[in-house]
Amino acid sequence: MAIEILMPALSPTMEEGTLAKWNVKEGDTVSSGDVIAEIETDKATMEFEAVDEGVVGKILIAEGTEGVKVNTPIAVMLEEGESADDIKVSTPGGDAPATDKAIAEAATPAVATSAPAKDDAAPAPASPKKDGERIFASPLARRIAAQKGLDLTAISGSGPKGRIVKADVENATAAPKADAPAAAKADAPKAAPAAAVASGPSTEAVLKMYEGTDYEEVKLDGMRKTIAARLTEAKQSVPHFYLRRDIELDELLAFRSQLNAKLGDRGVKLSVNDFIIKACALALQQVPEANAVWAGDRTLKFKKSDVAVAVAIEGGLFTPVLKDSDSKSLSALSAEMKDLAKRARDRKLAPHEYQGGSFAISNLGMFGIDNFDAIINPPHSAILAVGAGVKKPVVDAEGQIKAATVMSVTLSVDHRVIDGALGANLLNAIKENLENPIAMLA
Repeated sequence: MAIEILMPALSPTMEEGTLAKWNVKEGDTVSSGDVIAEIETDKATMEFEAVDEGVVGKILIAEGTEGVKVNTPIAVMLEEGESADDIKVSTPGGDAPATDKAIAEAATPAVATSAPAKDDAAPAPASPKKDGERIFASPLARRIAAQKGLDLTAISGSGPKGRIVKADVENATAAPKADAPAAAKADAPKAAPAAAVASGPSTEAVLKMYEGTDYEEVKLDGMRKTIAARLTEAKQSVPHFYLRRDIELDELLAFRSQLNAKLGDRGVKLSVNDFIIKACALALQQVPEANAVWAGDRTLKFKKSDVAVAVAIEGGLFTPVLKDSDSKSLSALSAEMKDLAKRARDRKLAPHEYQGGSFAISNLGMFGIDNFDAIINPPHSAILAVGAGVKKPVVDAEGQIKAATVMSVTLSVDHRVIDGALGANLLNAIKENLENPIAMLA
């Protein structure tokens, strides 16, 4: 039976994407692992590989099409011995021969709603293996097996080359799969659909309000829509509170100059931001109870410090994550941050490079901002907003007034995970690390 190729979910938050380019055409033979298309998500343009082998029988979604919902059929692949006349497109009433109307309806992205997707629209599970060998099954067969709790390794396939197809699974009497470990059963927190997030007046109301006014409409791309939805959700659902401190930077600036003078021959130039990343990573180790995230009905406490750093790009931002930041040297963090920032601006980051972490940093000091309050990026439990370092009069320990370079920072905290005293301890640890930079190398 013909195999539907569905719009993939290339990240946990992806709901729709742009089919940027087809790398195959109708009639082409493809193998598992071949790059058949390029999909533009809200974050990046990514290659989409074929899961199955066969012949491209029909392309349902033209390249350049925007707003294609995840799990929408985008093409149909023929198996060995099939022809284009055998193509079927899934419809609410079951499999039916494809017609121009059926194909058009299947290719039309569904209207977004706040209702959960039906079970039969879920992504197909990965192909299982038996004795180390991959079990070949159609995506539809894998989804039905997952819904019925059947073990594909115990089912015989009647399709070409023993492939398991829909009929095999529907007629199967195989034993259900073993229970998954308790940890795997835990419900992961899910982002609310964009349509479910209240975001002010409707488009029609706003257009009516400004009727007769001279303006230019700017179309929202996927990144802007995602940022709007997620930050609205974060501000509405995460109980923020804010902690502020002034941090003296003179000792850090002097130490940084010394290090850069010695590391120059190696092409290393440390920034203040590199020290801030290291200081935050160490603080999460010094106050381990704060190195956690909210997970619906529990918190997840981490052993390592994975720190995300906001990087501004045209039309939005990325938050690439520096894994195990507590155990990396300043020069290693500096090189990794430069690489991640460059690829973020080129939109070349892979999902695993901007997902995860428990803590984030947003530095607007380079833009001359003295201080600001940042919005937490769920599921992170805190974000440090960093302002510019400016010369100010301060009173030293002996009661004398002196000039010092002072940086104002604000820690936005999720009160569900971190209480006031714990948040204060975390911010104090960050301050202590930055004001005693040599100790961070110990």
